Amino acid sequence: MNTLAQKQLITFDDKVVRQFMWASIIWGIVGMLVGVIIASQLNFHQLNVTQWLSFGRLRPLHTNAVIFAFVGNMMFSGIYYSTQRLCKARMASDILSKIHFWGWQGIIVAAAITLPLGYTRGQEYAELIWPINIAVALIWVVFAVNFFWTLARRNEPSLYVALWFYIATIITVAMLYIVNHLSIPTSWTHSYTLFSGVQNALVQWWYGHNAVAFFLTTPILGIMYYFLPKAVERPVYSYRLSIVHFWSLVFIYIWAGPHHLLNTSLPKWLQMLGMFFSLMLWAPSWGGMLNGLLTLRGAWDKLRTDPVVKFFIAAVTFYGMSTFEGPLLSIRAVNALSHYSDWTIGHVHSGALGWNGLMAAGMFYWLTPRLYGTKLHSVPMANFHFWISIVGILLYVAAMWVSGIMQGLMLNSTNAAGTALTYPNFIETLTAIRPMMAFRIIGGSMYLVGMGLMLWNLWKTARSGQPVNETREVAILERNSVDNMGVKDTFLSDPVTYFFGGLFLLMGWIFLPKGADITALVCALIFGAIAVRKFTTSHHTWSQWYERLLENWLPFTILTFIAVALGGLIQIIPTVMVNRAKNMEDRIQQVYTPLELTGRDIYVSEGCYNCHSQMIRTLLPDVLRYGDYSRLGESIYDHPFQWGSKRTGPDLAREGSRYPHSWHFNHMMDPRSTSVGSNMPAYPHLFTTKFDQKTLPKKIAAMVRLGVPYPAMTDLEIKENAIKQGIEIVEKLKEDKLTAAPDTQIVALIAYLQKLGKYDTLEVEDKLQKYPTAPGLIPGPVNPDQNRPAASSQE
Repeated sequence: MNTLAQKQLITFDDKVVRQFMWASIIWGIVGMLVGVIIASQLNFHQLNVTQWLSFGRLRPLHTNAVIFAFVGNMMFSGIYYSTQRLCKARMASDILSKIHFWGWQGIIVAAAITLPLGYTRGQEYAELIWPINIAVALIWVVFAVNFFWTLARRNEPSLYVALWFYIATIITVAMLYIVNHLSIPTSWTHSYTLFSGVQNALVQWWYGHNAVAFFLTTPILGIMYYFLPKAVERPVYSYRLSIVHFWSLVFIYIWAGPHHLLNTSLPKWLQMLGMFFSLMLWAPSWGGMLNGLLTLRGAWDKLRTDPVVKFFIAAVTFYGMSTFEGPLLSIRAVNALSHYSDWTIGHVHSGALGWNGLMAAGMFYWLTPRLYGTKLHSVPMANFHFWISIVGILLYVAAMWVSGIMQGLMLNSTNAAGTALTYPNFIETLTAIRPMMAFRIIGGSMYLVGMGLMLWNLWKTARSGQPVNETREVAILERNSVDNMGVKDTFLSDPVTYFFGGLFLLMGWIFLPKGADITALVCALIFGAIAVRKFTTSHHTWSQWYERLLENWLPFTILTFIAVALGGLIQIIPTVMVNRAKNMEDRIQQVYTPLELTGRDIYVSEGCYNCHSQMIRTLLPDVLRYGDYSRLGESIYDHPFQWGSKRTGPDLAREGSRYPHSWHFNHMMDPRSTSVGSNMPAYPHLFTTKFDQKTLPKKIAAMVRLGVPYPAMTDLEIKENAIKQGIEIVEKLKEDKLTAAPDTQIVALIAYLQKLGKYDTLEVEDKLQKYPTAPGLIPGPVNPDQNRPAASSQE
């Protein structure tokens, strides 16, 4: 018997649920309004009215607002509401709940201030500067402590499906966020990421892809498993399918990150691994979608009458569409067309607007009457919100599909012999998709109007009632009856042993040399057959073990963590070991001078990476258009990497020395003067703003600590070096009758752009290392090349 005879009245903390709900709606409208603005800026460059409101700085604000402010607050609202009911316990600490809410809103405000000011780390969905990163980590810990403390105090023996997804969300987001944001600060507003080049790209998309998985998907799936059955008044279609859905999703998803880097210089085994696991994602994703849709069995008539059910079912359908399209785009041949184009933008928004946005709307329409003890103000208005949102999404996504495929085909089109491009001028492709970008504005605006209607409808609903905190009588759980599973019972069981044994053998198939890999594969297949046979004969035992696991939150959490951590470890550790200058095949990036490094920081600060890539893929049209394809060693000293994910402008990997200084000068002052039809913003502030000389020595020191082989220089020499190079650029500009001060940001930016694509061969580097008068290299404490003979000789 798990429960005592004693019963107790429990009042749930629904105030924090209401707070997160209103915060989500308000921030959602702000984030989507910014989205409409930046979509308009792509058609009307005049809307880039100031440096703080330019496209490059606003786009990160839009993505962060929608992901972390809109979906984040929605997620917390749903988790706080459902966790208390599923655990039959009030949240463990009201103080932690308050810290969580106000801390999260403070982070959002800090992001809304710093991003337009140009303070960024320069990585998608990970742009926030390091002090805010630490605040995010601390507030996430507060949330985790409150959640797991509540699990430990629960009065329900078994953990329901929704809680599984919440657990996976909390531990995986913590892991992803901390690893991807490791960096060395150079000031209160700037830092360099610990990883560089390919390892930075891999870690970033390990984080970026799984931010989609574990911030935008798993918590919302948990919400689906709780709220959808409540709305349709039916149990979940299949409990067994829920188990398969959860474990296969959390294990497979984490491996798929490399599909964001297909056809690049990322090692091919990683590209293939990412593609392979992405294709496998079809099964668990569609399993979850079907489980959600079939929950409606016997109650399909609610689709006609209940707006909440409409929103939920449409959201689950969009989840299915997005998770079908995602693996499709991870096929290398398809990715060659979709990557760097609007097709990916359409895919992302079908998930964000369709899956996340509609789930949020359904949940809010269901919650608000219950949180305020009243009825929904207007059902017709909710229905109108539904239809205007659906039409808006379809218009948006269809426009992006057409735009992406059209531009992709134009960029990849060559003559019959494959020796020349059909559309060599990049702007020609940009002009062709302008009408589609206009339809995006219309579709996004319709969705925004729907959000405004929801705010008005829910506000009127709340005004017609009073805040209600539900009180419920629950039977108190006997504490020693659950959470008593030991290490031996957890890990020395058939399901765990067979799974990890099979996985170990499969890793042998991937990593072992020829001959041994086939042996490992054969052993894995035999081991798998034995596992299946064991399962069929001991099914009852396996089920008992799992039911017991669900009564023990800590072992369940540990096993979930192992499942999500394995994929990242197997992919990232070999890459970190390989990404050494001594391992590069033929090219090693030239180190940036102090002025060039400053220019690079300005480039990142202005958000140029939102439109330009610095990675020429191994595809023939890319090589014909931009030059020789990028090698692994050409970005080995880049903190952060700049491979990009979208090409609104051309690839800049071979930009260095292509144009004179005067061309870049005029291009930044008025892009239309050098590139007719360009939609790029002008950057007049760069011509008057001085670059920061004070922190330059600290930046060089940080680079040295990260293993970049700078020669020994004093602080004064670093500054003199920057000004001297600035004077050289200014003198060149004077020859074209252009004037600039050597310490202005435009001069530093020109220096950086002219350095792009410069590299040394291994022979040149060896010569430099042996040259007796060459300046000594500074050995850094975390120098990854410290064992190289030349570097050792300098110590």
